[in-house]
Amino acid sequence: MTNSTLESPASSTSHRATRLTFPRVVRSEWIKLRTLRSTVWSFAIIVLLTVAFGLMFAVTLDTSGGAAGDVTVDAETQKSFTVISATLGVTFTQLVAAVLGVLIISGEYTTGMIRSTFAAVPTRLPALFAKALVLAVATFVVSLVSIVATALLTAPILAGQGIEGQLLEGEVMRALVGGAGYLTLVALLAFGFGAILRNSAGGIATVLGLILVVPTVLGILAAITQAVWAQNVSAFLPSTAGALMFATGDGSAAGGPPLGGIADEVLTLDPTQGFLVLLAWVVVLLIAASALIKRRDA
Repeated sequence: MTNSTLESPASSTSHRATRLTFPRVVRSEWIKLRTLRSTVWSFAIIVLLTVAFGLMFAVTLDTSGGAAGDVTVDAETQKSFTVISATLGVTFTQLVAAVLGVLIISGEYTTGMIRSTFAAVPTRLPALFAKALVLAVATFVVSLVSIVATALLTAPILAGQGIEGQLLEGEVMRALVGGAGYLTLVALLAFGFGAILRNSAGGIATVLGLILVVPTVLGILAAITQAVWAQNVSAFLPSTAGALMFATGDGSAAGGPPLGGIADEVLTLDPTQGFLVLLAWVVVLLIAASALIKRRDA
């Protein structure tokens, strides 16, 4: 009786010490993320491509007027060149971010490790949200560092062409952060597809098809048929709307150039609206993934 009474508090303390909390789930998912070779390689490729394409753009840019001599570059164009040099690689690194986003979740279904994850986190949703959180934070940090580093590396090269970097200018900073935010949301978009489909090949094919194939098909359809609806639908696709996040100027754009004579009927979005559209895609997919993960077997 006495022994039982003395051991009870120690047992209770031990139980509290090992109680499952969301920060601990996040820590566990962070360990998984940083120890995967696919994560290391994906982030390394993002850095490499961002810097490589930025330097290539800056080195090959020619602002001279040829035989006419040097041409003065206005302030808006200078800001545009600065942003393009830093974010040109996003067009390619979005594919890497998409593949990584799918593999983070689908890989566990492939190996069967998802059963261990759900056994450790029986309610399942904290594990899903922890995965999404560490993926988002890691992708944003790596992307932002890559973009800012590229902007700094290309600034002296662009200065030789008469283009001042203006990196601390509000619109330029917004576009650079927007590029990192776009890659982050693309990774989360892919993560949602991966969680829903639970298959690496299917998830990658779906997200890349949505990012690359669907906008191309709608663009061709709009060019051939002059259909305004095709341009309007294209404006709300993830890649089209998200691209406005790292655009300069007012950023207004639809699915393509306005059709002749009916430009007023074509919907336009600004960078904030583009961000909200892409965010809505991510939220809807994560809600669907949450519902399915609760209902389906691991």
